[in-house]
Amino acid sequence: MYNAPHQFEPLLPSAARQEPLLAKAHDLALAATSLASQPLGTELRTLLRAMNSYYSNRIEGQHTRPYELEQALHKDFSQDAQLAARQRLAIAHIDTEADLEARFAGPDGMAALYTPGAVQHIHRALFARLPAADLNTDEGTPIEPGQWRTREVSVGQHVAPTAASLGEFLARWASFYGGVRRGDATLVAVAAAHQRLGWIHPFVDGNGRVMRLHTHAALNALGYTGGLWSPLRGFARSVDRYYALLAAADEPRRGDLDGRGNLSEAALVSWIDYVLDVCLDQVAFMRGMLNLGAIDQRIAACLSFEQEVLKNGVRLEALRPLHYLFVTGLEIERGEFKRMTGLGDRTAVNLLTALVKRGLLVSDSVQGKVRFGLPLHALRFYFPALWPEAEADSALPMRAG
Repeated sequence: MYNAPHQFEPLLPSAARQEPLLAKAHDLALAATSLASQPLGTELRTLLRAMNSYYSNRIEGQHTRPYELEQALHKDFSQDAQLAARQRLAIAHIDTEADLEARFAGPDGMAALYTPGAVQHIHRALFARLPAADLNTDEGTPIEPGQWRTREVSVGQHVAPTAASLGEFLARWASFYGGVRRGDATLVAVAAAHQRLGWIHPFVDGNGRVMRLHTHAALNALGYTGGLWSPLRGFARSVDRYYALLAAADEPRRGDLDGRGNLSEAALVSWIDYVLDVCLDQVAFMRGMLNLGAIDQRIAACLSFEQEVLKNGVRLEALRPLHYLFVTGLEIERGEFKRMTGLGDRTAVNLLTALVKRGLLVSDSVQGKVRFGLPLHALRFYFPALWPEAEADSALPMRAG
């Protein structure tokens, strides 16, 4: 039974084994910083939070279809009790992610994330958003938001530390990883901290969600995401490997050549390498998706489909103002949008109304400013392959914008 913090060493690989990881982390830092600086609007970031929530549910085997998530965002929950519970959990994840990005921003936020209190806050912020009826494990054990477990647990072959020793393990986890503040090494530490927090397993339920939200918040606090990417998509799309490498890093040392700690150093290296690869892949993918040189063609393709196939009042003349809104991330007055179309007033009004109805434009009030919209049905044009499951669902009847 684990009951002393030295039992989950090493918390990072040795200096020699870190060298290739640090080189990869350096490449990630450069690529991610460049991507995060793009001045894109809130609608894309809101969409990506919904996507992250979808993929987090998928990792846990609690699948929610994108259109079911979209319905939940409009407060339209399923009559099926189990599906409605998954919808509520998905919405709670979206709201919690936004809360964490605001609460733990910048260097001060990064330092605060490596505290036991921050780990408790993440769990509480997620599960306190759910009704009491949803707060039970599959075995019927109550989930108490933000409360450490008080009983012994095991996950697969791993027997987690004793409940009585959680405070010591979490204090060691926080002080060690919170003390890693040297550039690229912080990325290596974020990956390792994810695995070791799971090894501690501080809650009765929800540990995986807390781990992933913590990692997402840490990457955001470091300035590497800008709300434009997250490793959650990559984890979900390689979920078998995600779980296999997490479990392998739980294992004891594999002989004299496997480091000097109690746990396998080689397995921890493999886990960190996987996380860095996932992050690099997601950054590269989103950079391609956000290629500003191609986005005008994608918007034009969407508008052409709406005009020629659906014949719903959307017109190609919306290309110039829509492209401007996407590139700048700004809101503009409705009159300015209409002027940018080059159409007569009545025709421009009808076009703007059709765009809002389809969700291609978003406004907070009937006469308010407008901004670029990202409804699920437009994803196959704007960002092909970003969220394939949502593209498939776009064939279903959609809500008016």
